[in-house]
Amino acid sequence: MEGNKPYYAVLLVQAIYACMFLLSKAAFDVGMNNFVFVFYRQAAAAVFLAPLAVYFEWKDRPRMSFPTFCKIFFISLCGITLSLDIYGVALVYTNATLAAATTNTLPVITFFLAVLLRMEALKLRSLSGLAKLTGMMLCLGGAAVFAFYKGPSTRLWGHHSSGHDVRPQQASFSGTTWIKGCFLMLISNTCWALWMVLQGRIIKSYPSKLLLTTLQCFLSSIQSLLIAAPFVKDPTQWRLGWDVKLVTVAYCGFVVTGVTYYLQSWIIEKRGPVFLAMSMPLNLFITTAVSALVLREVVTLGSVIGGVLLIGGLYSVLWGKSKEHGIQCFQEVDKKDCSQVVKGDGDDDEETKVKATDTTDLPV
Repeated sequence: MEGNKPYYAVLLVQAIYACMFLLSKAAFDVGMNNFVFVFYRQAAAAVFLAPLAVYFEWKDRPRMSFPTFCKIFFISLCGITLSLDIYGVALVYTNATLAAATTNTLPVITFFLAVLLRMEALKLRSLSGLAKLTGMMLCLGGAAVFAFYKGPSTRLWGHHSSGHDVRPQQASFSGTTWIKGCFLMLISNTCWALWMVLQGRIIKSYPSKLLLTTLQCFLSSIQSLLIAAPFVKDPTQWRLGWDVKLVTVAYCGFVVTGVTYYLQSWIIEKRGPVFLAMSMPLNLFITTAVSALVLREVVTLGSVIGGVLLIGGLYSVLWGKSKEHGIQCFQEVDKKDCSQVVKGDGDDDEETKVKATDTTDLPV
């Protein structure tokens, strides 16, 4: 039972994200402004995380320099504020299924940006390098199929098209609007992937993860307010009643930011980041099924083919990464073994050799 906990955890994480896509789409469908939504979401997250950050990390917090603060401000603007604002506009133009499908491009886009910034190597003469390149091409193909091809459509469980089934946004899903939404979703994911790439460098200079996350949510809430103010001048659009809008804000601010932050950290600690990334397609399956049943969104052949290509590309890149990482681990073990055996002498050699074969401290 203990060994199955990471599997239950990743299932819960992906279910939480699937609900986020569905609730966000439902809130936008009833007229919530996406810029207002981002502000409330980030403000709620900051309020939720601030007491936890102060309690657990305030006493041992490292000193923050001005350049570090500027870097945090930049990644908050690019990776959170702009990413969520663009995502909200894209979700209005498309649907929850596309939002879930494009999350599978995140590891691929992140790897591509890391290659451009010389943080990753792409060795085309190796099998792992070819697998990663193939994965990137498959993801591009999947995104193109989502954008330019729809094909035959159907509704699950015998839901047929009728006048009250089709929402205004769905009725306008045609041609330019849908393509615009697809590309905006990819831009949003690119901003988020850039945040992932730069986040690693920020953590090295400011290792208090909870305080760092809280500060980013706080800065993002201010940035999103400054962006929303000139676009949303109607006071009624800022009001939250006891409806799906309030539920969505509370859910995204407390559950998505709070619960998934802890769960994902725990999963990475137990099984590693690759294990978490491999669970991303669950998000697409859950979102597609629930959106078709609850929101009555149309499932098209193009979305199915595009989803398969995106998932195939994701697994191809992850396989190449894991293969490459396995080779590096063996090389590190060999170097460690050689260096420690040379240093040992006499009766200590056997003990040194035994210690050198212990790989528990190596990254998995």
